[in-house]
Amino acid sequence: MIHIGKLIEAELRRQERPVSWFARKLYCERTNVYDIFKRRSIDTEMLLRISVVLQHDFFRYYSSEAGAVESERESVGRQ
Repeated sequence: MIHIGKLIEAELRRQERPVSWFARKLYCERTNVYDIFKRRSIDTEMLLRISVVLQHDFFRYYSSEAGAVESERESVGRQ
């Protein structure tokens, strides 16, 4: 299961960006950013905004997971 908040936080840290910078870019308070880090799921519009701000495609994590589920279904179907 994907914990998108942790992935967003990790990317922000990897880029060595402060939380205050991220909050300004998202037009929100720092406390909201910390709330984002705690989320297991997130609204797609917000995820798109975050992806643009951090220049990182967070949707790919979901695509990868969906592909893995599909592969698992196919292998079970062959048995």
